[in-house]
Order: sequence, then C-alpha cells, then structure tokens
Amino acid sequence: MAQLQNSALTAVEDCDAPPSGLAGALHGFISFCLEGGIHLWVQLTGKLVRKGDAPWLVGPLGGRERIGTGIYERVARAEGLLIRTPPHAGLLENFNLLRGPNFNPDAVHPDIRRFYEHAAEYQLDVWSEVSLTGRFFLWLLVEFISRRMDQLNFPISSLEVAKGMTSEVVQLVEPATGRIVNTGWLRRLKSSGRVIYAGLYSATQLPDETGPCVKVTFPCRGSANVYLTPVAHEDGSFGLVSSGSAFGRTGFYRMIDGGPDHYIVRHVRSLRELFHVYVDADGLLRTDHSVFFLGLTIIRLHYKMTRASIPQRSTQDEQELIAVDDIL
Repeated sequence: MAQLQNSALTAVEDCDAPPSGLAGALHGFISFCLEGGIHLWVQLTGKLVRKGDAPWLVGPLGGRERIGTGIYERVARAEGLLIRTPPHAGLLENFNLLRGPNFNPDAVHPDIRRFYEHAAEYQLDVWSEVSLTGRFFLWLLVEFISRRMDQLNFPISSLEVAKGMTSEVVQLVEPATGRIVNTGWLRRLKSSGRVIYAGLYSATQLPDETGPCVKVTFPCRGSANVYLTPVAHEDGSFGLVSSGSAFGRTGFYRMIDGGPDHYIVRHVRSLRELFHVYVDADGLLRTDHSVFFLGLTIIRLHYKMTRASIPQRSTQDEQELIAVDDIL
C-alpha cells in the first residue's frame, strides 16, 4: 500500500505546482472563487438531511486537503478500519448483491461478473472523446480544482491517456469481523500519475428504488456521490444508469458537512452518467462511459479490460490486514 502514496507523487506535485507571480495569484483567485462558489451553491440550494434518516448517503467527506492517493489511509484512520489489498479483490464482493426485482445478475455475461468480483486482476487501456462544449467545462474543473486536490482529473486530451491508466483495488475492513465496509478503486494516468478517480464502491438501497444500486463516493471538499441502477441487457451486456429523476433515486448528489448529525445535499438532476459493459466480437471486455450535463455529452471514456498475470501468493498473504498506523 505504500506505493499508493509514493508512486509518481513527486512528478505530480512538480507538474501541478501553480504558476508564480501575478499569474499564480490570478490562478489562485480563480480556484478560490470556483471552489468556494460550488460550496456556497450547495449550502444555499441543498437539502439539510439528518444522517440517521438517510443511511444511503452516509460516507466519508473530504476537506480542503489534497485527496490524492492517501484518501484510503485517511478514511481508514478516521473510521477505525484496516486496509487489505488482495490480488483478486473485486469492486463488489459478490455480483449477486445487486439482485433485485428488476435486475437478474444471472443474465449478465460471466466475464462481466468476473470483472466486478475480481477487478484487481485486470489492466485498463482507455481513450477519451471530449465534446467542444465539454472541453471548456472540463478545463475549468481540472485546471482550477481537480489538479489542486488531485481528484477527478478527467483527461481533456487523448494524449493524456495514450500511455494508459493504472488500476488499484483497496478494501477497507472492520478489524473485528473482517467485513468489507468500502472498496476503493484508484485509477491514475500513467503519463502523469494524476488521480482520475479515487472512489469508494459499495451496493446500497435507495429509498425510492425497487432494488439495490451501485454507490460510488468521491471525497473532495465534501463528497460527490453517484448512484447507479444496474441493467441486464438481452445480449448479456451490463449497464449502469444514473437517471437523476428525483431525490431518493439514482443520480448525482453533491454533499457537504452540515454539522455533527446532518449533511447538506444537493441533488444535481442535470448531471447523468451511463456505463455499458460488454464483451466484443473478439471476446474482449470493454466499457463505454458517458457523462451528460444539461442534456449535452461532456465526455466519453472507452475502456478495454484485460486480465493480467497474477503472481501466486499464499492464502495468508492474500488475507493479510495492514494496519494504517504501520503505513503512515
């Protein structure tokens, strides 16, 4: 786990250093206004929600600190959890956790099920398409917010993903029971080491959905939570959809701290995501990921997932729990 903090960090910190002089002051001012504006917008327009009334929202929040690769250690320390990194770990402990009245996991291609249950075994190749409108929005986000916090560094140019993307799966577990509380999936650009996604994955039940959904939490200043409905297509492919139709249903939720017992939550109906995971004609596992804002396609990411050779390790090694205090 130490490599999560140390690998490529020096290069990232160097290339993310803000400009100096007048340009640096202007850059800092724009960053402050944008980040502060988002925070204020959530405060003014969000819904005050008691944590005990909405267990589906509960999750770690980030502060003003850099998120980066150290987020899992910080979450584990704050919640008294241990970190485990089995070489066969999945994003979901069991794909059947998503079974519900409108979703039959048995109808999904076995290779797709295997990926979700053993994502740590796979290498990712990725390429991106960014619309002209999306390029401006993404540039503002990445240049003035994402790079500072080293989180959600969306690739604006296809050259940024030309060298590929790293993929690391981290389990956060209860010390007494070994129960997996959250699964982290850390993805970085190989070209720069910047973090595209440092997310926490789990299955949860939303109050107004008929069956379990996939929950993804991205700590930032607060958190960005995405809830996705699983879909089994007739051809055996798998979909994840955030509809954004209403509060309490799947969609995008921006959350900040509302005090010891509350969150302030803004449901962003205009921001939607769609994943399509499938096996192509050559037997390769692929994913198309599209992000839409105000009805416009902002970015499309296309993944090819290939199983990597996993070195043989003993069962004891695979189940070894790493205390956070031993890492930091």
